[in-house]
Amino acid sequence: MKNGIRITSLLAFLLLVSSTAWAHFGMLIPSDNMVMQTDARNVTLTASFSHPFEMVGMELETPKAFGVAVNGKKADLLGTLKPVQVMGHAAWQTDYAIKRPGVYMFFMEPKPYWEPAEDSFIIHYTKTVVTAFGDDEGWDGELGLKTEIVPLSKPYGLYAGNVFQGIVKLNGQAVPYAEVEVEFYNKDKKAEAPTDYMVTQTLKADANGVFTYAAPRAGWWGFAALNGADFKITHDGQERDVELGAVIWVKFENWVQK
Repeated sequence: MKNGIRITSLLAFLLLVSSTAWAHFGMLIPSDNMVMQTDARNVTLTASFSHPFEMVGMELETPKAFGVAVNGKKADLLGTLKPVQVMGHAAWQTDYAIKRPGVYMFFMEPKPYWEPAEDSFIIHYTKTVVTAFGDDEGWDGELGLKTEIVPLSKPYGLYAGNVFQGIVKLNGQAVPYAEVEVEFYNKDKKAEAPTDYMVTQTLKADANGVFTYAAPRAGWWGFAALNGADFKITHDGQERDVELGAVIWVKFENWVQK
């Protein structure tokens, strides 16, 4: 009987571990990603770290870097961040005034996050794109991050069902057959996955580092391209592996008919 109880307990433990091994996503969500002439000129940006489909948050320390690139020029916004709570955990927020037409690329480099379950550190270089007042140039630009997803489709103005394509880059070079994880930001908790296999969808880039995904419903979708770092970080006296994530958040819109 004791052996039976032990086996049952072990199975329950393994089931718990497997069911909670969700993908991690750096998150950078603007209040508006297509600012029109009649819209408010201030965009609120919220930076967090979470399992977005399951709406389980994690602590995000003050980022190492946070800024915006527009018309080829970068601006440091780190000092404008204010602490907030997202999914019950530490996150950061800022208001940014959109003063002129342009394509605004917001980005965040977090401090390394220690993940005991994976015995490694996680660094997700995260970005999102906001377009304003009809300007439509430069949405495919590169920020020069350690790793990033360079869009081949406009990262805004997409209908649900449209295809989004991007190139995975690491140290400025395309990554053949990079693994890309995709999750829906289930903010209202109304979406339900038929099985745990569909909480995070996984695909591979092709030989040129290009991946393709068609979002099945409207809302914010996160794309995280994962690669091992070419450096390690010491933790508890031992050198640990580092997972680098190139993350981009893209919003898909509903098709509206009159």
